Amino acid sequence: MVMFSIVATETSVLTFVSIPGLAYRGDWFFLQLALGFIIGRILVTIFLLPSYFGKGIVSIYEVLGERFGTGIQKLSSGVFLITRILADGIRFLATAVIVQVLTGWSLPAAVLVIGIVTLVYTVSGGIRTVVWVDSFQFILYLSGALIVILHIFSQPGVIPSGFVADLMHEGKISIFRFGRDIFTNPWLFYSAFIGGIFLSFASHGADYMMVQRTLTCTDLRSAKKAMIGSGFFVFLQFTLFLFAGSLIYMSLGGIELEKDREFAHYIINELPIGLRGLLLAGVLSAAMSTLSSSINSLASSTLRDWFKKDADLKTAQKTSAVWAAVLIGIAMIFDESDKAIVEMGLQISSYTYGGLLSLFIISKLKRQFNSISIMIGLLSSFLAVYVAQQNGIAWTWFILLSVVVNIAVVFTSQSVFFRRHDA
Repeated sequence: MVMFSIVATETSVLTFVSIPGLAYRGDWFFLQLALGFIIGRILVTIFLLPSYFGKGIVSIYEVLGERFGTGIQKLSSGVFLITRILADGIRFLATAVIVQVLTGWSLPAAVLVIGIVTLVYTVSGGIRTVVWVDSFQFILYLSGALIVILHIFSQPGVIPSGFVADLMHEGKISIFRFGRDIFTNPWLFYSAFIGGIFLSFASHGADYMMVQRTLTCTDLRSAKKAMIGSGFFVFLQFTLFLFAGSLIYMSLGGIELEKDREFAHYIINELPIGLRGLLLAGVLSAAMSTLSSSINSLASSTLRDWFKKDADLKTAQKTSAVWAAVLIGIAMIFDESDKAIVEMGLQISSYTYGGLLSLFIISKLKRQFNSISIMIGLLSSFLAVYVAQQNGIAWTWFILLSVVVNIAVVFTSQSVFFRRHDA
């Protein structure tokens, strides 16, 4: 259940509707990133999970608090909170837009319906309910891809018997891309694979929303199995959605459709009403699984990292409701025309993940560091990502770059300014 919950949490509605579009317009290059995801999760189980289970913590940022003090704990938690608020608030907006397209509801109505229903079951059952419902939602939205695939194959004469050969001939199921501009093209193999490793290492090792699922396991061995297994399931999930996109391409004759709306177009125009309703349930499942996990982890981190206590049930529920209201508010305030805001929300993880991962790497070193050095390193990692982005460096290198810069700056500032405090 935890493994399914991890996959459901990281799969937003953007994945649900966009991945088939990648295959429709191009090929299966996205799997290069997914291969890196598997390696990244293995690194998490080796280097980070043992630290979390060995200390009996609730929030992973408590590990940083024990190592560097409460100031760094609150700083890292604050970075996490801001990341989740912006990234998930914008993903919530994107979900509401898709639901609006499929149902004809107004955007505010879609936001409120999704937000309120998700809040109700999240505060009613806490993390246990979130994990179990996430698991059912994972099965539901994965079934959505299977429904589309089976529906296409059920149409006589739509898919020729040698369709795999036809797709291969057109280069529609190619996975690997090679070239020289690996630092500016995110989808060449080395760029995507290495980027996938560090994206998964950071997101599943330093982002509390993801790690929180594994902390519900009874022991470290179970947590490791759930973490590594999720990497393989994500790979299979992406393969299934890419396959659906390729089949839609063949069934529609490759006509040009609005970008990232290919899957939605097929649902609306090709599926009968009953199946269309099941696919809408799949869209809602992909949305709610991410939103519920975000609400729960935001509340848990707030209480543990900022107020240092095991809160009573009512306090926890009230805190969850506040964060749900914030996420709903973000989705209400912004709309699709706010392109700069949307892009910022979706890219903010690239700015913060490397810095957070660096803190956990540094915490495992035996050398002592002044908290000011840690803060300088963290700010430097954010700046490094900004400079890289302004100079056209591919986003797949951002996390590795910020990790290297953060660690280098921490060691340098410690040696230059705080040498007397070294152990």
